[in-house]
Amino acid sequence: QVQLVESGGGLVQPGGSLRLSCAASGIIFSIYTMGWYRQAPGKQRELVAAITSGETTSYSDSVQGRFTISRDNAKNTVYLQMNSLKPEDTAVYYCNRVLGGAPGSWGQGTQVTVSS
Repeated sequence: QVQLVESGGGLVQPGGSLRLSCAASGIIFSIYTMGWYRQAPGKQRELVAAITSGETTSYSDSVQGRFTISRDNAKNTVYLQMNSLKPEDTAVYYCNRVLGGAPGSWGQGTQVTVSS
């Protein structure tokens, strides 16, 4: 059974930085494209960053140039370095596999709040 545990969220001022971590278990982590998703209040969950098994990365336009996704296959962990944070980045952030269909069960997420 897949387990995903996100951490590292918090309250930060605009322009600040945070680093999120997600520890995965129950899957062969290294073979999957992993992604960071976020869900803001009243909005649908969206994929903001992804990293393939070969460490090719991709980003949504809204975070391109500010966020960096990385992975450590030895630790079954994916990271999201978030810089130059904006109030519109406020959301619950989740990690999961990036699959053609639904990625399966979700973790509890980690809240990121950007506010002065």
